[in-house]
Amino acid sequence: MAQGTVIHVAPEQPTYAVCVLGTETQLDVCGSAPEGCTSFSINAPPEVVVDVAHSPPAKKKPSGSSKWSLDPGLEVSLRLMAASTATGDLKFKGRENRLPGKALSSGTRLSAPALYTHQSLLLLRGISEISLSADITRTGKVKPARARKDPRTWTWGARGQGAILLVNCDRDNPKSSTMDCKDDKVSNSEDLQDMSLVTLSTKTPMDFFIKHQLVLHVAKSEMDKVRVFQANSGKQPSKYRKVLGPQQPSHLLELLGGQQSTDFYVEGLAFPDANFPGLISLTISLLDMSNPELPNIPVFQDSVVFRVAPWIMTPNTQPPKEVYVCRTFENEDFLKSVTALAKKAKCKLTICSKEQNMEDRWMQDEMEIGYIQAPHQTLPVVFDSPRNRGLKEFPIKCVLGPDFGYVTRGPQTGNVTDLDSFGNLEVSPPVRVGKKNYPLGRILIGSSSYPSSESQEMHQALQDFLSAQQVQAPVKLYSDWLFVGHVDEFLSFVPAHGKGFRLLLASPRSCYKLFQELLKEGHEEAVLFEGVKRKKQQKIKEILSNKKLREHNLYVESCIDWNREVLKRELGLKEQDIVDIPQLFKLQADARGTLKAEAFFPNMVNMLVLGKHLGIPKPFGPVINGHCCLEEKVRSLLEPLGLHCTFINDFYTYHIRHGEVHCGTNVRRQPFSFKWWHMVP
Repeated sequence: MAQGTVIHVAPEQPTYAVCVLGTETQLDVCGSAPEGCTSFSINAPPEVVVDVAHSPPAKKKPSGSSKWSLDPGLEVSLRLMAASTATGDLKFKGRENRLPGKALSSGTRLSAPALYTHQSLLLLRGISEISLSADITRTGKVKPARARKDPRTWTWGARGQGAILLVNCDRDNPKSSTMDCKDDKVSNSEDLQDMSLVTLSTKTPMDFFIKHQLVLHVAKSEMDKVRVFQANSGKQPSKYRKVLGPQQPSHLLELLGGQQSTDFYVEGLAFPDANFPGLISLTISLLDMSNPELPNIPVFQDSVVFRVAPWIMTPNTQPPKEVYVCRTFENEDFLKSVTALAKKAKCKLTICSKEQNMEDRWMQDEMEIGYIQAPHQTLPVVFDSPRNRGLKEFPIKCVLGPDFGYVTRGPQTGNVTDLDSFGNLEVSPPVRVGKKNYPLGRILIGSSSYPSSESQEMHQALQDFLSAQQVQAPVKLYSDWLFVGHVDEFLSFVPAHGKGFRLLLASPRSCYKLFQELLKEGHEEAVLFEGVKRKKQQKIKEILSNKKLREHNLYVESCIDWNREVLKRELGLKEQDIVDIPQLFKLQADARGTLKAEAFFPNMVNMLVLGKHLGIPKPFGPVINGHCCLEEKVRSLLEPLGLHCTFINDFYTYHIRHGEVHCGTNVRRQPFSFKWWHMVP
C-alpha cells in the first residue's frame, strides 16, 4: 500500500488535508481531543470510509455518524472512495464529548446540566490517483494501479511479487566503446528493451500542482546502482532524458493537473554483490508547498521495489547454442574435429583468430557464459575472468555486443592465481537435496582443503559475486592438489535419462581395475601411447608394476574421494548417479616445489558436452583387438545413456600444456525454462 500522512485535527477550527483515492490515512483523534473528553463521534460523507480499531480487538464502522469511546489504544483511519474537484468539498466533522464540570483549561470551569461537545472540521481534498506502476506480477506487462499488490515488498516464489531490473550490460550501439550502462543516454529502441518500464499515473484537480510538487527519488546508497530515464513525447532515443542515477538521487517533476501518465525507463548499473543485496526502491513523494515560508512537507508516497536480476550459469545439460574455440599455429586438426562435432550438435561455431588470442588457447579459462533474465527480456552475459592473458580482450571486444552482456570481477592486475581461471568454475544441473530444491543447480568452485602459506583460493571478489547472485548457492570443492587446480580436471556432467544427468568423476581405481583385467586376459604387452610420436610407450605390465605411479594415484584417488562425498552431500547424489571414468595421474613439482597432480594420459573427463554429442580427449590407451581399451570402456559407460562419443586428438595441442578439450573450448547454452524468481533461495 502507498503511504499517506497523519492528520491532526484541531478543535473548533478547520483543518485542511490531501488524501489520495484508496490510500489509508491515519487520523489523530486522541491527540486532538481536549482534556476530559471521554467519547467522540464522526460524521463523514459517503465518499469517506472510516475505520476505527481498538487494540485489541479491531472493529470496523461504516461511514456516516457513529460514536466511540476515546481509549488510549484507539486507531482511526480514513480511506477516500471518490475524488474532489476543489479544496474542502469533502467535509468531515468530528465531535468530542466531555462530562459536565470538567476543566477545559486552567482557571476556566463550565457548569451545564448536559454533555459538552467540541467540534472539529476536516476539509479534505481528494486526489483520484498518484501511483507508480511496474511489472510487479512478473508477467512482462505493467499492471494498472488498482490491480496491484503492495509494491513496496519483493518476495520470492511462484506466488511472489516485485519488479525485476536488468543490468544493462550489453552494447546495443555497435559504434559505442562501452556497455550501455556506462553512458547516460538511450542509444536506440533495442537499448530501451533492456530496461524496465515504470508508469506514474496522476489524476488531480487542474490547479493542484500550484501548491504541490512531486519528486521521484532513490536512496543515496542506491543511486549508483540504477539510472532512470523519463520519456517525453515521441519515441526516438533523444526523447528520453536522464532524471536519476549516479550523483542524482532525486528529480522534481513538472506536471500539469488533470489526468496524466508519465513513463520512466529504469536500467540496472550493478549486479548483486557483497555490499549490494540487489534491491532498489524507486519512490514518488508528494510535497505540500502551500506555505512558501516553510520547508516542503511530505504528505504522500508510493514506491516500487526492484530486484536486480542475478547472473546465472548454465550446466552441460542445457542445449548448446554456440561453441567458441581458438585458432593457433598447430591446432588445425583439432579445429576440424570441433567443427565437425558442432555441426552434429547443430551449434554455431565461433573461432577466435590467432591475432585475437595472441597464442592463448585456453578459451574455457578466460570466460564463462551465463545469462540474465526479466519477464520482458533475456540476455546472454559473458563473465570475464581476471586471468588477463592473451585472450583478455576477446570477451569485451568480440563477445560483448547487441543483446550480449558483459561482467567481470576480481583484480585486473596482480594477485591472480590459477584458481581464478574459469576452468575452476562449473555448475551442476538442477538438484534436490533433502527438502531443498536447487532448480538452477549449484555452482562448483575449487579451493584448498585448508589455508596455508602455499595454498591457493579463488579470489574473494569472485566468490562474493557468485554467492551474492543467490540462485545457485556455491559449493567449494578441493582442487588445489592439481597442477592447474581446476575442478574440470576431475569432474563433468552429462545429460542422461532418469535423474536427467550423470556426474562423471576421474577414477584411478577404475583405470587400474581395467588394466588388471586386461593383464589377466593376457594383454600385458599392450602399450599406452601407441601412435603418439616422440612419446615413450608403456606396457600394461609396466604401468601396473610401477609402485611410484601407484602411490601417486592412491593419493589422487583419496583427493577425488573427498570431493565425491562433498558432491553427494551437497548435490543430493547417490552412487548410481556417478560414473567413474578410468584415468591415471602423476605428481610433479610446481614452481614452488610442491607436488601437484596432472593427467598421465589425456584426461577424458575434461570433455566438450554438446547435448548428446561428447568431444572426449583421445586417451591413446592400449589397443586390444584393434580398439583402444580406454575408449571402449568409456563408450560402454556412456553410450547406454544415449550419448555419442567422439574422441579428439589434443595430445600435443593441449594435453602436454596441462589442458584438454574442455579447457580449449567454451559453450553458450540455452537458458533454463525455469524462471529464477519462482525459486526460494
